[in-house]
Amino acid sequence: MNLILETDRLILREMRVSDAEALFEMDRNPRVHDYLWRKPLTDISEVYSYIEMVRTQYEKNNIGRFVLILKETNELMGWAGLKFNTETVNNKLNFYDIGYRINEKFWGKGYATEASFAWLDYGFKTMKIDTMHAAAHINNAASNKILQKIGMKLTEQYLEEETTWNWYELKNTNL
Repeated sequence: MNLILETDRLILREMRVSDAEALFEMDRNPRVHDYLWRKPLTDISEVYSYIEMVRTQYEKNNIGRFVLILKETNELMGWAGLKFNTETVNNKLNFYDIGYRINEKFWGKGYATEASFAWLDYGFKTMKIDTMHAAAHINNAASNKILQKIGMKLTEQYLEEETTWNWYELKNTNL
């Protein structure tokens, strides 16, 4: 993919194999996985598999999660982006969702919100997505706040692997 998005503080670009170390630093932190079934990564090979999966999504769906680079320092902070889901989530299939994951040292600075606004804009205006979806663990106050801040509406809750999730949707008003 040749897509690069920029915001005031961020560069959003495709995920590369060379990003593995920084992504592993983020994903081995147990606090990053507090609301992700508490399964932090233990081996960098898991990151390489994830990167391969994301790159396959680029090829199949022309979209996927992108890394977040802080312009000021050129640090990789995590990832954010759109995903076309071809597996059932909350009894839904073949839908776009918006998501993000940020290294703990960058939390609380508005980066996930900034990246999410950029992705919503791209998804609605360029890709012409009808409805954007998102999910957040019911107890993840920060993630729920981000989704509400970008305009997502809580439409229901669902259970997955004995965990309750909030389900959000936002209709494209540009169509």
